[in-house]
Amino acid sequence: MAKRLLPSLNRVLVEKLVQPKKTAGGILLPETSKQLNAAKVVAVGPGERDKEGKLIPVALKEGDTVLLPEYGGTEVKLAADREYLLFREHDILGTLVD
Repeated sequence: MAKRLLPSLNRVLVEKLVQPKKTAGGILLPETSKQLNAAKVVAVGPGERDKEGKLIPVALKEGDTVLLPEYGGTEVKLAADREYLLFREHDILGTLVD
């Protein structure tokens, strides 16, 4: 099994962020609570080429927190306990900023 994946073209590898099941005070949160479908960018590809052959780099960088669509992406298993997804850059909805 591979230990590291380097995305090609304009693809972005993300690790889904696990939302806490309870608050810091110990209150259990219901599973039906609406939570963001967020992920952390693990790796990005070099970008894609335009019609003239110029490289258009990916706007995201490693460490960014992004908002994902509800469906889509390609599931990738690199570690048994982590969930990774591979998206094209234009499929990612946006960057989450604190």
